[in-house]
Amino acid sequence: MRKLALAVTVLLVIAGLALYLFREPLREFAYATITEGMFVTADEDDFDPGPAIGSRFPGIRALYRGNEISLLEQFAGTRGTVLVASRSFDWCPYCMRQLIQLQAHKSAYDAAGVGLVAITYDTPELQQAFIDRHGITIPLLSDIDALSFKTLGILNADYQPGDSQYGIPHPGMIVVDRRGVVVGKLFLEAYSVRVDALSALAFALKTLDNGSGG
Repeated sequence: MRKLALAVTVLLVIAGLALYLFREPLREFAYATITEGMFVTADEDDFDPGPAIGSRFPGIRALYRGNEISLLEQFAGTRGTVLVASRSFDWCPYCMRQLIQLQAHKSAYDAAGVGLVAITYDTPELQQAFIDRHGITIPLLSDIDALSFKTLGILNADYQPGDSQYGIPHPGMIVVDRRGVVVGKLFLEAYSVRVDALSALAFALKTLDNGSGG
């Protein structure tokens, strides 16, 4: 009986050690499985939070590299900016995969003159961990007290102050032209579905060219 108990203990220790050593690959595999099929090519539902098309971008209140910012000019490309509102880069696999995909296509956005910038309720420290782990160069903004998402009209009202997820937005994209006018939005009601990076770029370019979008 003692030998059996010892063998079980040894096996448990080995299993625990293996899980620890391979925790990152296992986590990435789990995230890839969960997010399979999350991308679509267009926003085809009627969910439409956020600032009105044709309105001035209302501004934000967020932290970037230790400084508080309210506008997006410093992130703009020659044609405009896409602001990506995400739930969390710490615990939301859909948000993580979306930004990793956007990072993979950042050069296409740069070449098209479209600046990319993302914002979550995560602390700057949590965002930096994500940046370091995945080599993210897209600027990440940290919302202050949910004020940015409230101002933008995309705060998720399912959570109240004190809830661990209070301060998350409805995830989506807002396209802003060089004049600071909102010309397009991509918001899907299901948080587990996102428009893929290149389709979002095509949408952004179309709305920037037309000066309007849906």
